[in-house]
Amino acid sequence: MRISRRRLLHSIAATGIGLGTGTLAYGALYERHQLTLARHTVTLQACPSALDGLTFGLITDVHHSATLSASAIDAAVQLLQEQAPDIVMLGGDYVSFGDRRFLEPALERLAPLARAPHGAFAVLGNHDDERETATAMKRAGLTLLRDERTRLTIRGESIDLVGLRFWTRRAQELSPVVRGAGALSIMLAHDPRRVLEADRFGIPLVLSGHTHGGQILLPGARAVVGRKFPVLSGMATHGRAQVCVSRGVGTVYLPVRINCPPDVSLVTLRSAAAVGV
Repeated sequence: MRISRRRLLHSIAATGIGLGTGTLAYGALYERHQLTLARHTVTLQACPSALDGLTFGLITDVHHSATLSASAIDAAVQLLQEQAPDIVMLGGDYVSFGDRRFLEPALERLAPLARAPHGAFAVLGNHDDERETATAMKRAGLTLLRDERTRLTIRGESIDLVGLRFWTRRAQELSPVVRGAGALSIMLAHDPRRVLEADRFGIPLVLSGHTHGGQILLPGARAVVGRKFPVLSGMATHGRAQVCVSRGVGTVYLPVRINCPPDVSLVTLRSAAAVGV
């Protein structure tokens, strides 16, 4: 039986549409709910032997909304609490487009993370309203760092946490925040491109999110956001600084993830002296 060229092209197009629809359905109904734990080990020259093995839990891009339920936040919190991190870091975008209806519920669900041994620290993302989010954070017992630095003493050693607003980018804005920071400083910044400034100011590690890991990764195609960032997810190095990027918990624009499941991250510091590097 002969098949005309028009009929063949029609069949190919129909198959492609069917496959595309099926892929989107899979990404919406299944993969975006498959929360994973991303483990990373970072060796730092500045890390004293006493802090070898110190762990950071990182949750970012919750995007609580009509398409990201409170139960998904609960699952992320539970998964991270099971790892018992020493310090929790929250990387911004707690809701989508500043939707205040979901702000209090999102931060209430994240509040148990404040019970981490050395506290929970947060920054704001580009979707977060600064005034209302700051107020809700305080009620939830979470420490918000808005272009601020705080020093912790752990096991007799000092570690500085530097938290940046999403919109803080110019060197003259960053300089007062990092001036006087100790050798072991960790930057929490929603945008992973802050690794460029971390390298400039001698901060060895940045924890961030914002990219969603690309959210939709199709075979043979590069994620659109991949053109702007040093890495979509996982670890990367720029000069003297390293950056760890979480794929985040929620989604934005489309409630779909393809080849890019959500995650929470556990980052373990290793002392170069302790491991013999």
